[in-house]
Amino acid sequence: MREIVHLQAGQCGNQIGAKFWEVISDEHGIDPTGAYHGDSDLQLERINVYYNEATGGNYVPRAVLVDLEPGTMDSVRSGPFGQIFRPDNFVFGQSGAGNNWAKGHYTEGAELVDAVLDVVRKEAESCDCLQGFQLTTPTYGDLNHLVSATMSGVTTCLRFPGQLNADLRKLAVNMVPFPRLHFFMPGFAPLTSRGSQQYRALTVPELTQQMFDAKNMMAACDPRHGRYLTVAAVFRGRMSMKEVDEQMLSVQSKNSSYFVEWIPNNVKTAVCDIPPRGLKMAATFIGNSTAIQELFKRISEQFTAMFRRKAFLHWYTGEGMDEMEFTEAESNMNDLVSEYQQYQDATAEEGEFEEEAEEEVA
Repeated sequence: MREIVHLQAGQCGNQIGAKFWEVISDEHGIDPTGAYHGDSDLQLERINVYYNEATGGNYVPRAVLVDLEPGTMDSVRSGPFGQIFRPDNFVFGQSGAGNNWAKGHYTEGAELVDAVLDVVRKEAESCDCLQGFQLTTPTYGDLNHLVSATMSGVTTCLRFPGQLNADLRKLAVNMVPFPRLHFFMPGFAPLTSRGSQQYRALTVPELTQQMFDAKNMMAACDPRHGRYLTVAAVFRGRMSMKEVDEQMLSVQSKNSSYFVEWIPNNVKTAVCDIPPRGLKMAATFIGNSTAIQELFKRISEQFTAMFRRKAFLHWYTGEGMDEMEFTEAESNMNDLVSEYQQYQDATAEEGEFEEEAEEEVA
């Protein structure tokens, strides 16, 4: 099977990770001890992607848990699914990095690297055909439930049979038209407060509308300020494929200016029969939009304002970093922004004229 090894690092990575394993264990019918209590063969068909089958038929997550201090690890261990992880896969230091990237990269973190690589290697060796690694990136603590729901949706294709984008390579091929433009915007629908779900009748049109709504995006930028290069949508629950296709086509035709016309069929849809726990149907959205440059521009402006005054710089140079590394990173990000802008402004005709000009020169 095409296995994926999940790496969770730092306090936030581990908190999101713990929630992620709770959510997907529940979907696959696995209890906190790793035993299977599900009711559908679909749950087990591709279980090997994220779980290793241990002796006695128990399922163990292919997860490596890393932190520079033991606190978060202890809370994961004592959490609802703490006993499901393999004890050897917890790797932690004692001091913490105090939110200083250089401390984590050059000093404290560097001491743990060998131990982490060792555990990752062991996990990789237990796979038949490793397809890649999954890392959780941090967001606010309160959103962990939301992040795990979105991650569960995004990984549906990898965990259940017969899906579009069924492995990481296919996902990359369908979603990344240019190597550097690989920053996606995830979205999730329905976004309702936890208690209000039973008061809403969910329909495919409503899901589709919510899913493309700027308010449902998990990235701090507005997709209406850019254009979609590619989109993947995963609908979950019992619903009509015909209706899903009609709704997706309707969104594209009504908002055609928001989709680049020089990548044909750039919206892909998958449907999975098994909905997330507590919902009859849900939809997850992955979009590669040029609007994400807003986010990079904002970071770049904040960085420039601080870097010009050399604010906080001594904390990093003191750990062995060089000022040049910051300057290089800044110009790299500015290049990325202009690359996004270039493809946002591009039209189908431009390419044709360029080809004709090349032919004339030849």
